Amino acid sequence: MKKIGNILWGIVLIVIGLIIGGNALGITNINIFFDGWWTLIIIIPCFIGLFKEREKTGNIIGLLIGIVLLLMCQDVLDFDLVWKLLLPAILVAIGISMIFKDVIGGKVNKEIKKLDEKRNGENQYCATFSEQNVNFNGENFKGADLTAVFGGVKCDLRNAIIDSDVVINASSIFGGIDIYVPSNVKVKVKSNSIFGGVSNKAYNQPEENSKTIYINGKALFGGVEIK
Repeated sequence: MKKIGNILWGIVLIVIGLIIGGNALGITNINIFFDGWWTLIIIIPCFIGLFKEREKTGNIIGLLIGIVLLLMCQDVLDFDLVWKLLLPAILVAIGISMIFKDVIGGKVNKEIKKLDEKRNGENQYCATFSEQNVNFNGENFKGADLTAVFGGVKCDLRNAIIDSDVVINASSIFGGIDIYVPSNVKVKVKSNSIFGGVSNKAYNQPEENSKTIYINGKALFGGVEIK
């Protein structure tokens, strides 16, 4: 998935570069600042996100919003009609998401809920307009809640002691969260993203009896990366 995302971004940059270069040399005359060009800032990342991320709901919603805005700017859709249908469309999309997120990956959801109920609320870290660097070197890790709001959180578990399954609840709003995991554990991810993403880039070689780190990731105009 990661390779596909890189290829698509590469194609986008090459096309933009060729258009700008062709216009500068007089070979082409393509106006890249057409009416509603700014909607591509929403459309392109959401489209590529469909290939990169497991959780598709946020990217699908973002893609639809971007396309509708583009059609409005091109006078294909009527603004008043779209505005009247906006709220019901959002409610329907959220409802569908709530239904299918419990159907798909139900086993992971149940395990995350069970592990959350066992926790005593320890290891809660929040970065708001700031940064937090948390290192569990040599410590017995039992799970954590990580929140980044216009800030960043770095959680390093590479030398932590993990002797049971644990859950990390990671919420990023206009921020970023990096989670570094040991190579000998299993990692399972549940994600819910809107204009953001939760990506697992960890290279793990777990053994048969390895413990599992469950990542419950939420991203709104932000990102959560497992490394």
